[in-house]
Amino acid sequence: MVNLKTQKRLAAAVLGCGKRKVWLDPNEVQEIANANSRKNIRKLQKDGLIIKKPSKSASRFRVREMAAAKRLGRHTGTGKRRGTAEARMPSAVLWMRRMRVLRRLLRKYRESGKIDRHLYHELYMKAKGNVFKNKRVLMEFIHKAKAENARAKLLQDQAEAHRQKSKAARERRAQRVAAKRDALLAPAEEKKE
Repeated sequence: MVNLKTQKRLAAAVLGCGKRKVWLDPNEVQEIANANSRKNIRKLQKDGLIIKKPSKSASRFRVREMAAAKRLGRHTGTGKRRGTAEARMPSAVLWMRRMRVLRRLLRKYRESGKIDRHLYHELYMKAKGNVFKNKRVLMEFIHKAKAENARAKLLQDQAEAHRQKSKAARERRAQRVAAKRDALLAPAEEKKE
């Protein structure tokens, strides 16, 4: 067996790694043994007789497995928790998320014309006052509010139409009464003359 200790040391220096990372081709031992300079070692590296082994790293397999299980809700019981509920998910963060979702929806509805600025302001203040616990509740409230407003407007229009109609009827009646009076008074005036 040929001693390749020198070649291994030179190869480590040339490759810029430790001796344990140097691989010498066992089938070309004689050719490697003849290499006694860094130049020769570089040539052998180029030919693929000397290779720098890849560095080993910790496997991520178990980490990925655990992460996948945690996404399904495993390993998150009381025994696995170190911080308080507030520390793990602050209520301020939850509040900010909810407010941003609700305000974004209100802004979108106002810009698309689904709600006017008065209803927008009313709902904005209600959202700030913790009236809506999520987006679905807010949307339901908006639909109800819009239906209520439409109903109120319809009743108002009907009342206005009724007022106009009764006013017109009163005027016609007054005209008829005046015409009758004139018809009754006209013969009496003629007799006086």
